Order: sequence, then C-alpha cells, then structure tokens
Amino acid sequence: YREMVIRVNAVGTPWHDNDIAAAVKAGPDAILVPKVEDAAMALGCVDRIHCAGGGPDLWVMIETPEGVANVDAIAAVSGVKVLVMGTSDLVKELRVAAVPDRLPLLYALSRTIIAARRYGLDVLDGVSLDLEDQVAFEASCRQGRELGFDGKTLIHPTQVEPANRVFGPAGNDVEQARRVLEAWQAAESDGRGVAVLDGKMIENLHADQARRVVAFADALASRTNPT
Repeated sequence: YREMVIRVNAVGTPWHDNDIAAAVKAGPDAILVPKVEDAAMALGCVDRIHCAGGGPDLWVMIETPEGVANVDAIAAVSGVKVLVMGTSDLVKELRVAAVPDRLPLLYALSRTIIAARRYGLDVLDGVSLDLEDQVAFEASCRQGRELGFDGKTLIHPTQVEPANRVFGPAGNDVEQARRVLEAWQAAESDGRGVAVLDGKMIENLHADQARRVVAFADALASRTNPT
C-alpha cells in the first residue's frame, strides 16, 4: 500500500473547483493544492473537499512570499495535514539564485519547518531539477533531512532510491531506537526520570525521538509487507 496524492490546479484558476470534485471522486488519500498563500485560501480548499464528499486530506504547497509569510496561519487550519515546499517557484518569486547550498531559501525552508512542528504536521522538501548529478541530489536530501524535513518531493524514478535511503532509518538506527526505548521503559518502571545506555544519559526527549524512529520503521514495514 502506498498513499496516493492528487495535485490539482491552484485556487483562482478556471479548473480548480472541477479538479477538487474530480479528485475527491477518485478517492485519493490526499489532495495537493499549489500556491496556498493564506489561511482563508487553505480553509476554502478544506470546505470544497468537504462539499465534494470529503475523504481526502489536504496537502498545501508553500511556494510564494505570501505563503511563507502566512505559513503559521496556514498550518493552523484544521484539515491541513502536510506542508510541501515549492522551491522552484519560490526561487522565481524571490528572485534569488538557484545555488546548490540553497542559502537564499534557508529562511523560507526553516520557517515552514517550524510551522509544521508547531502544529504537528509533516513537511516535505521541494524538488531537485538536476537529473544528472546524483551527488548533488543526495547532498540536497541530506541538507533537507538535517534541516528537519520528513521527506522530499521527487520528479524522476532515479531519485527514489537515494531519497528513501537518506530520509529512511539508516544502519542500526532502528535497533538503537528500540534499545533506547527498552532502557527508558526500565527506568520508568523503577521510578527513575533518566536512564543510562552505553554510558550516555537518556531522557524523555530521547525516548520521544526513538518512538518516532520505530514508528516510522514499522510504518514502512507494514507497507512493504501488508497484513
């Protein structure tokens, strides 16, 4: 099983309303709307999905200066589940250079991540347009993960494997996370607020991080080997 997401035309285009109705009828897991710029626009999309019969979640693209400026209010709208960076359009709108280190975009990227974390949403990094330079693509994935993105939007099959490898649990991450949880649970059973594993102190925040790693790994396994 894989989640299916349908991208529709933007709010204000002649096709948007019919796109929403057709997408809802198709029964995807989510509908992705580009160029969402404020909370009213996001709320209108939620309402149109409900009026068309409901079901799909709403994913919104943050790819304009207005969207970045209003991203907290957008993320706060009930029904919005995922924020998606539209870095290509954002480069154009901001009139910045499309450089490999993405330094001109770091404020917009970080602000969107903070909004997602504040409201408990997932957030996806934007696409990489260079299909030939796999080294640069992997570097972009690593930067995105280090910044806090949950994943990356892709435009070519050759990008799937490196993106999964970078954003997925690496090496013995899952095993180590399970060990952290075991140590933490043992400490809690003994009435202690901290635990020690391999000479390192474990607190509640480390247990929370470990739970996320394990939950992510379990979700991937369930989709690879559905019951």
